[in-house]
Amino acid sequence: MNIELLRKYNVPGPRYTSYPTVPYWDATTINTELWQQQAVQTFTATNTTTGISVYMHLPFCEKLCTFCGCNKRITVNHDVELPYIETILSEWKLYLMLLPDVPVVREVHLGGGTPTFFSAQHLDMLLNLFFETVIKHEHFELSFEAHPNVINVEQMQVLYDHGSRRISLGIQDFDDTVQRAINRTQTYETVATVTEQARAIGYTSVNYDLIYGLPFQTTKNIEETIRLVNIQRPERIAFYSYAHVPWVAKGQRGYNDTDLPKDEVKRNLYETGRMLLEQNGYTEIGMDHFALPTDSLYIAMENKTLHRNFMGYTHSYTELMIGLGVSAISDSWGAFVQNNKTFEEYVSIVQSGVLPVFRGHLLNAEDRKIRSIILNIICHFEHTFNASDTIDVYNERLKQLENDALLHWQNDTLIVAKDARAFIRNICMAFDERLHLHQPRTSVFSQTV
Repeated sequence: MNIELLRKYNVPGPRYTSYPTVPYWDATTINTELWQQQAVQTFTATNTTTGISVYMHLPFCEKLCTFCGCNKRITVNHDVELPYIETILSEWKLYLMLLPDVPVVREVHLGGGTPTFFSAQHLDMLLNLFFETVIKHEHFELSFEAHPNVINVEQMQVLYDHGSRRISLGIQDFDDTVQRAINRTQTYETVATVTEQARAIGYTSVNYDLIYGLPFQTTKNIEETIRLVNIQRPERIAFYSYAHVPWVAKGQRGYNDTDLPKDEVKRNLYETGRMLLEQNGYTEIGMDHFALPTDSLYIAMENKTLHRNFMGYTHSYTELMIGLGVSAISDSWGAFVQNNKTFEEYVSIVQSGVLPVFRGHLLNAEDRKIRSIILNIICHFEHTFNASDTIDVYNERLKQLENDALLHWQNDTLIVAKDARAFIRNICMAFDERLHLHQPRTSVFSQTV
């Protein structure tokens, strides 16, 4: 990799799970009543065709993993499970009273936190009561995140019985020193056992989450981690860049900046992992993801149906995604909203019979256009402009990227150079009008490379 380009473009930038990105939402454009109208409008237009997606945020963890920037509640008290399930279901009932028909659900994802903090009995109860109120789409999918140390066969069987065929295991790195630094320890043997148990039950897609750029991580660590991963051959791998955001995730203050690999050293960790994965039959998908040719994510990339939302890359697409739980984000395609991020306030608002929305954004015509451009770039590495599109405002930014051979044009189609995918976030930033008009004065985003 060109070191000069790496140093030039390794700047703070969004990950683009949405556009506009959350720090640039204009809360004055939307309120709870307008969100309800937006949700009903999109539901009415798409429920009987694509269906809807539902994300449930289950925030509890028994231990703090210091690398994590997610909204979580650390506790060993499992008495919190049932009251939280009741609150999530109460929030869902508020949506059921709002929606004009029975929801057709295309996808349900359980995120966290640690969803498998919840017992098999309570997961079964949550999903039984939820599925009693909906119709499953003919291509319905249920997926969930799991800590290898905090999952058992009973939980996997319950989730499988409810329709899950994909399990995502958070691993990060197998090296002892790195694991101790991030307070996330699990052995290869534990991961292998969970993987084998999942496949014995019938799971057809296993995902491993790995992170590069962690404290004390070296090329040797990555080589050994990928060697062990390749023994199990999960169908998918998410190989994320560590996002150092100590102003958000206070646990990250437990190690110094000098403990973190930076710039070309950090990027070499990814390139080493990518090379080893590709040598073992994996293909790079979008940004930070890999899949075997048999996996639906690879097939979606080949068919140009790959999609990206707040749940990450997915092969399924719905315009309405309802987020349930503390801090969960919902998307009606024309608007975003986020639930209250404070646990006690979230619970209190739901119990009062009101949707717990505390901020959001109503997309205008320009937002929708830019969102489409960024989605195409980040999913397909290209975007074709219509004859009526005006891109004059972007020309200066794009010209610089073109001069650095990060992109090129084929008629009206912008194409990301194959060896420039490390800079995909920078290319998306060229179209981010809100970012360019209002540069942040404080730390907001992690580094792009």
